[in-house]
Amino acid sequence: MTETTNARSSLGVAIKRPHRADARRNFDALLAAARDAFAEHGSGASLEDIARRAGVGIGTLYRNFPTRQDLFDAVYFGEIEELCQAADEVADLPPWEAFETWLQRFVGYAATKRAIYEELNRDSDLFRTAREAMYEAGQPLFDQAQNAGDIRLDTNFDDVLRMVSGLTAAGFVDDAQRTRVLNLSLDGLHPR
Repeated sequence: MTETTNARSSLGVAIKRPHRADARRNFDALLAAARDAFAEHGSGASLEDIARRAGVGIGTLYRNFPTRQDLFDAVYFGEIEELCQAADEVADLPPWEAFETWLQRFVGYAATKRAIYEELNRDSDLFRTAREAMYEAGQPLFDQAQNAGDIRLDTNFDDVLRMVSGLTAAGFVDDAQRTRVLNLSLDGLHPR
């Protein structure tokens, strides 16, 4: 299989994706299935289940991700890529709407990271680069909203990310409750 490296330049982390359209679809389906399986079952999720969810055979999974660690890394760095891309996609919205929309995407990233956190090499240069890319993507959205008067001046971007990460780690009855709690906390960011 011929592969190419596609990476968001600000990320500096390469995710190898197949050239052929059908192989790329399988690759993307495996990433989506792995993200869901890890969110539901943690890092011990069955690889056979992931392949089944993606609609491919286990051989296709191993061809794309020879080790479980390769799959963890691809899922994590794929989430970072999508988070950075989301910042670009919302940049033209009004400042608060852009930041809030990006934070909603950040909630998905936080859930994936939490599910595979123990499997990530948090001391690696790649992990640090990915974290920096995420901050570089979201910080301008925060700054624009704060400069527009939509976010109180006595907070910073890191405070908000930690607050949202903490909230999303809690157990909720359903997604609707998680959204309500997140919205309550975001209301607290507005100036009094």
